[in-house]
Amino acid sequence: MTEHQQDKAQTEQETTHFGYQTVDKNDKESMVAGVFHSVAQQYDIMNDLMSFGIHRLWKRFTIDASGVRPGNKVLDLAGGTGDLTAKFSQLVGKDGKVILADINSSMLNVGRDKLRDKGLVQNIEYVQANAEFLPFDDNTFDVCTIAFGLRNVTNKDNALKSIFRVLKPGGRLLVLEFSKPEHEFLSKAYDFYSFNVLPQMGELVAKDGESYRYLAESIRMHPDQETLKTMMEDAGFEQTSYHNLTGGIVALHKGYKF
Repeated sequence: MTEHQQDKAQTEQETTHFGYQTVDKNDKESMVAGVFHSVAQQYDIMNDLMSFGIHRLWKRFTIDASGVRPGNKVLDLAGGTGDLTAKFSQLVGKDGKVILADINSSMLNVGRDKLRDKGLVQNIEYVQANAEFLPFDDNTFDVCTIAFGLRNVTNKDNALKSIFRVLKPGGRLLVLEFSKPEHEFLSKAYDFYSFNVLPQMGELVAKDGESYRYLAESIRMHPDQETLKTMMEDAGFEQTSYHNLTGGIVALHKGYKF
């Protein structure tokens, strides 16, 4: 390897992407935090507007695919404002437990307030946690979900390994995330919407167009369906599969720990 190649390899090890920008790996976490501190209060409203309400169907599909049963212990990772946690709380019942975990304190506070307003208090815990270094014992959870959060993680491989560690044998991971549209026409229309309409909507509603431009860029930098499936297998998951939703704009990946 030449000196130039060595310098390039070292740079790649020290940097990552923040949307389309190349940034130091040590800086990404705080930059992502800034985005979600900014949008937390308007997050639910923007989700409904951005997806025309379809995000509720994507999450419903994820819940149905999770197989969560009474008495289960569930980790809703990057759970944000608690949409999945609310339903899981009802499914696991009084003998189960749901942990809503998010790296961002603003999102976690919004989620906690929303769920408490709904009267959901008895079987939910709140933990501020980095997906790469989960503060839980090995073999703790029956199910882990991460919905629209993995693309914001600095080192996705580390996060997948961390999730694998805390799942019980027989446990399962479900990753709901934006992905690669299946058809060229849909891809072009989606790009136009993401980079022209979405930032303007973010500016009008959340007073922060730049954060929503980052969100659009982060989607394009996220691994496609097959790549993420391989990453899950490399982390130890078996029987991995994915299901495209809305023409591949979103995909639900699933894998098991045996």
